[in-house]
Amino acid sequence: MKAEQSYPRLDPRLTAAVEPTPVMNPQWIAFNDELAEQLAIPAAQRASDDGLQIFSGNQVPDWAQPHALAYAGHQFANYVPQLGDGRAVLLTEVIGNDGRRYDIQLKGSGRTPYSRGGDGRSPIGPVLREYLLSEAMHRLGVPTTRALAAVATSELVQREEALPGAILTRVAASHLRVGTAQYVLAFKERDLLKKFADYVIDRHYPHCANAEDPYLALLEAVIDRQAQLIAQWMSLGFIHGVMNTDNMTLSGETIDYGPCAFMEAYDPATVFSFIDRRGRYAYQNQPGIGVWNLARFAETLLPLIKVGADDTDDAKGAIKQATAAIEQFQQIYEGYYWQRMTAKIGLPGADAKVLTQDYLELMQQQQVDFTLAFRLLGDSDPKRLADLFENSQAWQDWHQRWQQAITAEHASMSSAQTKLNRINPAYIPRNHLVEAAIEEAVQEGSLALFNQLNEVLRTPFVEQDNAGDFFQPATPEQAVPRTFCGT
Repeated sequence: MKAEQSYPRLDPRLTAAVEPTPVMNPQWIAFNDELAEQLAIPAAQRASDDGLQIFSGNQVPDWAQPHALAYAGHQFANYVPQLGDGRAVLLTEVIGNDGRRYDIQLKGSGRTPYSRGGDGRSPIGPVLREYLLSEAMHRLGVPTTRALAAVATSELVQREEALPGAILTRVAASHLRVGTAQYVLAFKERDLLKKFADYVIDRHYPHCANAEDPYLALLEAVIDRQAQLIAQWMSLGFIHGVMNTDNMTLSGETIDYGPCAFMEAYDPATVFSFIDRRGRYAYQNQPGIGVWNLARFAETLLPLIKVGADDTDDAKGAIKQATAAIEQFQQIYEGYYWQRMTAKIGLPGADAKVLTQDYLELMQQQQVDFTLAFRLLGDSDPKRLADLFENSQAWQDWHQRWQQAITAEHASMSSAQTKLNRINPAYIPRNHLVEAAIEEAVQEGSLALFNQLNEVLRTPFVEQDNAGDFFQPATPEQAVPRTFCGT
């Protein structure tokens, strides 16, 4: 195992050394052997007694140098100058078997200097949710942080009520965020800002180092990466729920699975997060919030961006270049979005856009499940799809147009269906199932549903025997319309 710490060495003001707080009687919830293999974690420290002590925070192995990371952030557009890891500890960075660098972080491991009065702990619910959601997103092909381990602490965590505690081990390409760059900018030290930006380039975008203006190239690279990511979210009906600048990674990974959920009945105005009272982070607003956050990142790079020879005012010249980059987001995003959305109906080209948009409008009018509406396009029994739309005349008209286009594009309907089923998942972590798994764990101490759901989500594009309950959306009685932040 090749472990080393690079980011804490950058500047002592950006992190704080802190050790996890031990727990009484840790118990395994889950361990991700596949990910452990990728990270080259020693076999003796995986799903073992030694591993349990490490991933509960009871023992700091010789390869770890625990630190909490500092960052700032706009939370619901309100700037907070210091946030930081209030309940998380970065154990180390490792070089995986793929040659890439990863962070390994304990989440829920006790107080840090950035806890702001909090207890630094996590109830079991947010740990189970993040484990299921992040691993499901990985299987769906979405860049994301991942779950290496989940451990029950056998201690209670006080929220509105006393709840069983747990700790998640999270793995990320890095935990650097737009909010991290905002924190660095606040020191008003150009040398520190340059050192930080160079670190981000070296770690995530090494091709930018050779650009004429490396820092403008960095901004453009992060814009492109985030445009791809949000397009993927939108194509799956995923709603992050809390797109603050401290929850947007510079690596382009999805991070923080607090009040997130997957939309069922298609409605662009869908909001799940209980604290999002005005719908700032609604499904339809995610691209706009993405560009707003990226504008905040652009602001942090202004002191580094080169200006043209015709710009007599350096500040205005840098703003002009950064603004031009930000203004490209919508075009870049729409390119990725329509590429994914038209692929979901099995068709390329401009005509497919019209068909896709018409299909979305039809889904909204009839309140049809987003995931099933696309998945059943590839079903061998057309009645299943017709039943979703109650075989309405509007649906019949659209379906006839679609079939004509598919016949013209593909050798056969069966070959089109095969391709569609590789793109449109059968299973997503539906909110009512995730909540039921959490409820079972809290009330009964059972992980049966959690384990079953986790197993089904490992192969989301393959319909599985005895998994019908995981395929269907929630009934009105099962629906869970609100989600909550883990803190």
